[in-house]
Amino acid sequence: MNEIYLNKCREERNDMTRKYFGTDGIRGKANEGKMTAELAMRVGMAAGRYFTRGDHQHRVVIGKDTRLSGYLLEPALTSGFISMGMDVVLLGPMPTPAVAMLTRSLRADLGVMLSASHNPFYDNGIKLFGPDGNKLSDEIEEELERRMDNGYNKHLVPSEDLGRAQRLHNAVGRYIEFAKNTFPKNLRLDGLKVVLDCANGAAYRTAPSVLWELGAEVVVIGATPNGTNINDNFGSTKPEAMCIKVIEEGADIGIALDGDADRLIICDETGLIIDGDQLMATIATNWHEEGKLEGGALVATLMSNLGLEKHMKSLGLELERTNVGDRYVVAAMQKLGCNVGGEQSGHIVLSDFNTTGDGLVAALQVLAVLVEKGRPASNLFKLFEPYPQLLKNVRYNEATDPLADDHVIQAISDGENSLNGNGRVVIRKSGTEPLIRVMVEGDNDTLIENVASDIVSSVEATIRSV
Repeated sequence: MNEIYLNKCREERNDMTRKYFGTDGIRGKANEGKMTAELAMRVGMAAGRYFTRGDHQHRVVIGKDTRLSGYLLEPALTSGFISMGMDVVLLGPMPTPAVAMLTRSLRADLGVMLSASHNPFYDNGIKLFGPDGNKLSDEIEEELERRMDNGYNKHLVPSEDLGRAQRLHNAVGRYIEFAKNTFPKNLRLDGLKVVLDCANGAAYRTAPSVLWELGAEVVVIGATPNGTNINDNFGSTKPEAMCIKVIEEGADIGIALDGDADRLIICDETGLIIDGDQLMATIATNWHEEGKLEGGALVATLMSNLGLEKHMKSLGLELERTNVGDRYVVAAMQKLGCNVGGEQSGHIVLSDFNTTGDGLVAALQVLAVLVEKGRPASNLFKLFEPYPQLLKNVRYNEATDPLADDHVIQAISDGENSLNGNGRVVIRKSGTEPLIRVMVEGDNDTLIENVASDIVSSVEATIRSV
């Protein structure tokens, strides 16, 4: 069996053994279960204590998307940090990458984003960034979990040392200027008609302004948030509205962000969807041609298509794979010295500009290629023919571990042998819900369907027998 994939899957199992943190912070249904105001306060207290180092006045930056529950969690987090003596800078609705950027820019000790990304409005989440703007390591998250459950309130500061809270009123303007400065200085978007879908989320103010100020004619949809319509038939996971609008408007391109704007999906002028793998290929290829690609590789996850890997090899470059989750991508980029990485879902990390996935900044790099080449999007952004991929999910009891069962292990091995080197089998546990994800990729649709079905059947039989 392919040991590199099995080892990575074993590593990912650790996410499901932790009590609060998953692959991308803490996430759950707001005001019930673990995603409560009480938990948010405990996060603030535990993280506030952990990141209080030195004699300076400590500071945390807090942003949120447009979910109604942000009004619940933001003050709870604020109370937790203030109780530990930390000053709180409130950004209001802002993209996740803006929080990462402003954490560094403001020399804060910690950054927090309240968002459940592409999930429905009733979910919410807590993402934490260190002072360098990077998401926290597994080790730090595990330490925070320990503190949240053991004596998180033992180190309350004296009343005279309580922190203070203030709003950063120019946060939107700061991020707009930051994003504009990532676009090539010699280019403009004049004459380009862009449909922009903001998912009724965190970028509803920033993204339209950036594109318009760079010269584009911008047709904006999904930019009237009301607290409950985030990702509701809009955004990168539901791009149909964008595709329809592109055709109606005769636009050159469509760009769809998700609820916290750390990912994007585009469509060309015909309404055809271009996924994250093709976008990463576009940016990496363009940067390689311009001598800007570092590390001789693109970093992506186990889920990225085999066609992307072969495209990179055709350029004399490597595709380095990591576990699912952009923090694993970032860690590999740092280790390998790469400056382009991301996920098939549209999280694209460009470390020349930011420390985490930034949908708007990645969109600007794609638009730069469109302007430079002067050709239709349909002629530019499909650089490889993707291998067929099939993804199936199996729900399981978290107290069990079906992937450790000998019959499941044998089914995975048999499936890989059936592909005979012309495909991949990737089995992993979701980091956010009790699902086993079975992905099979190959050059034969019938074969990958059979392989996936056999593995799923084996997993389901193991679950039933427990």
